[in-house]
Amino acid sequence: MATAPPNGQPRKSLKIAVIPGDGIGQEVMPEGLKCLRAVAKRYNIKIQLDEHFADWATCPRYLREGSMLPEGWKEQLTSYDAIYFGAVGHPATVPDHISLWGSLIQFRREFDQYISLRPCKLLPGIRCPLADKKVGDIDFWVVRENTEGEYSSVGGKIFEGTEREVVIQETVMTRIGVDRVLKYAYELAQSRPKRHLTSATKSNGISISMPYWDQRVAEMGKKYSDVFVDKFHIDILTAWFVLRPETFDVVVGSNLFGDILSDLGPACTGSIGVAPSGNINPEGRWPSLFEPVHGSAPDIAGKGIANPIGMIWAGQMLLEHFGHKEAAHTMMRAIEAALERGGTGIITPDLGGAGTCEGLGSYIASLIEEI
Repeated sequence: MATAPPNGQPRKSLKIAVIPGDGIGQEVMPEGLKCLRAVAKRYNIKIQLDEHFADWATCPRYLREGSMLPEGWKEQLTSYDAIYFGAVGHPATVPDHISLWGSLIQFRREFDQYISLRPCKLLPGIRCPLADKKVGDIDFWVVRENTEGEYSSVGGKIFEGTEREVVIQETVMTRIGVDRVLKYAYELAQSRPKRHLTSATKSNGISISMPYWDQRVAEMGKKYSDVFVDKFHIDILTAWFVLRPETFDVVVGSNLFGDILSDLGPACTGSIGVAPSGNINPEGRWPSLFEPVHGSAPDIAGKGIANPIGMIWAGQMLLEHFGHKEAAHTMMRAIEAALERGGTGIITPDLGGAGTCEGLGSYIASLIEEI
C-alpha cells in the first residue's frame, strides 16, 4: 500500500505506475518521464517508473477487449505510491462516458482519490486573456470534492421513449465526504500566506444539499480560526474569477462546482492547455494520480506538436505531494524559465511557437539540470 510522507518528510523512494493512455498522452508522457528522471538524478531521489501499462486506459484496448482496464487492475496498482497518467478518450470510436467511467473515474473511486487539486497560476510567457494582469497577480488553488456529490451516478430512467419519460440523477453528500474535503482545503489555506478560503455554494437555489454544505463549512471553520472564510454563489463566483481573480487564494467546491471552477481558473490565466491536476488520497492508503488536464486531443495526436508542460507540471505536483519540495521547486522554475526563454523555435504552436513536443520537453529537462 502507498503511505503518506511522515511528518512532511520526503519519501526516500517512490514507486510510480506510468499509464500514457490515449492520444497525445502517448506523446507528452515521455517528456514528463524525461523531466522526472532529470530531477531525480539531480536530487538523488529514488523513483521507480514502471512503464508496462502501455495499453491500459486506451480506446484501442476497449475495442479489442471490451474493457478499458484488465481484470485485476486494482490489485496490480495497489502497491504503487502514485499513478502518472497521460490522457483518455477517442470519441470517434468509443463514447466518452464509456472511456472515462471505465478508467479515470474507476481510479478516483476505487482508490478513494477524494481530493481533486488544481493550480490556477499566471505563468511567464503566456498571454493572459484578462486585461492588465501580470505574473504574480493570479496564483490560487481549486480544491474539488472528487468522489460523490453531483456525480454520484445514483438515479435512473422510467417510461423511456414515452411521453411519461422520467430521468432522475441524485446529488449525494455525506458528512464524511464533505468534511474531509473541507479539512484539506482549510489546511491548504492555513499553509499559505493569505490564509484565505473561499467556498462555492448555491444555497439560494439548491435548497437541501447546498445549505448543508454551508453548514459544514461553518462548522469546520471553528477549528481554523486563523483562516479567513468567505462564500459566493457559483454564478457570481464564476464572474469574480474573470473580473478579480487576484483576490482568491484557495477555493473549495463540490464535485460539480469544483469541476467548473478548476477549468475556468486556469482558463483565466491562459494556461488551460498546460495545467495539471492531482487526484489525491491524502492519507496515502491508496495511490494518488497526477495528470495534465488537456485531454487526449485526437485532432493533433500523432503530429508531435502537443505541449508537454501539463504532463511535466503534473510530475512536479507529484514530487511536491511526496515532500520533495526543493526538487518540485526546481521543476517549476524550469517550466517558467522555458516559457520565458524558449522562443518560437522551442515553444509549441498552442502558445504561438513552432516547436515540437519533444523539443520543449528536452529543453525543460536541460533547464532542470542547470537552473
